[in-house]
Amino acid sequence: MTADSLRGKGPGHLLLRAAAVTAAALLTLVPAPAAHAAATGAPDGEAVLPLGDADLVETRGTEILADGVTLTRIVRGTEPAPADRIDTTTRGPWRVNVLTVDPHRTRGHLAATYGPNLADVERTTDLVRSSGALAGVNASFFTFTANRQYPGDPVGLGLYGGRLLSEPAGDPAEADFVVDARSGRVLMGHLGWSGSVRNRSTGAELPLEYVDHPPVVPAACAGPGDPTRCAVPGDVVEFTPEFAASTPSGAGVEVVLDRRGCVLRTSARRGTELMSGQTSLQATGQDTAALLRVAAGGCLRTRSVLTDEKGEELPLRSGLFGVNGRYRLTRDGRVVVPAGTGGFFARNPRTIAGTTKDGRIVLATVDGRMTTSVGTTMDETAAVARALGLRDAVNLDGGGSTAMSVRGQLVNRPSGTAERAVGDALVFLDRPYRGG
Repeated sequence: MTADSLRGKGPGHLLLRAAAVTAAALLTLVPAPAAHAAATGAPDGEAVLPLGDADLVETRGTEILADGVTLTRIVRGTEPAPADRIDTTTRGPWRVNVLTVDPHRTRGHLAATYGPNLADVERTTDLVRSSGALAGVNASFFTFTANRQYPGDPVGLGLYGGRLLSEPAGDPAEADFVVDARSGRVLMGHLGWSGSVRNRSTGAELPLEYVDHPPVVPAACAGPGDPTRCAVPGDVVEFTPEFAASTPSGAGVEVVLDRRGCVLRTSARRGTELMSGQTSLQATGQDTAALLRVAAGGCLRTRSVLTDEKGEELPLRSGLFGVNGRYRLTRDGRVVVPAGTGGFFARNPRTIAGTTKDGRIVLATVDGRMTTSVGTTMDETAAVARALGLRDAVNLDGGGSTAMSVRGQLVNRPSGTAERAVGDALVFLDRPYRGG
């Protein structure tokens, strides 16, 4: 995956700050020996998990949740790990939950969902209940404690029913997961993005830095004076009513647009409540004067374009949902996790999303940081994905965020003292997609 020229989004999830990635050749996975499969008693056609010693007992149980939808619970290893060997033991145990959706056999669909607004957080179980979903897992990396005012703000792609509410970040490690709720088709990779605002009458144009993400205010421009006199570069950001109860406040300017893109009002300070159908444009630093010039005396056209890894445009249409992850696990059946060090690459709880060769969609969780399930390194996570038959897979947010809910009840055991509230979730709804 190659880096694009997008500007990076602000501070991300704490796990991201711990990652120290080194460039290296892609890892390869050595298949488990035949004796490994025989020792576990795994059913025919199901690869045992290549975790730990070959003699570990592995048990599986599968439950049919709906037509074309199953939940498989896998336990590998029988003895609890010593508390001081969770990160190093080869005896496990590991607890993995696998939700499989066959788009060819189900009447339902996958979607991404968030709480009352994008910038807040809710538990995965609550997101499953409130959306009327049958099951779901946590999804995107999100701002979390890096911004206590807007903790749920996705750090990367956030696409909900065809509405782009968060652009892909500039981090080359971002691996996005996009699903078409109408067809069940999935696209994975690091999406590109470009945005702009253009005056329809004058043709004056200005690039956008972000969608629904608080702009950076240069220190020299944070005072109470005229924001248009600041000469330090700032940001230009589009905000939607879905972001929060009100747009971020502070130094800078804000232009509120009606549903046609025509200017309703302009303010020399940021922070306002948006009604349904309205959007706003905020600018900080020297971009404040530029935004006011572009917006003067007319209606604006805001353009937001997503592109896939080939550079081809991905049209924004109803039924498209997308979330962000960090690192591809498999690509075309090959393990593609880069070498890395630090806490992000060590054993942690993990959430995986991927697809099989025949088009089934798999959402899986691996419990971790406990004596009853030690978690997986990034290498081990990729190996699990491949063993589950995932030809293509991405690593979603993990750690204390990892959660799977079925019928509004937790299936896995989160690593913290309680289930963490998260930014969004991937959910399965047992009904056809009707739009909206």
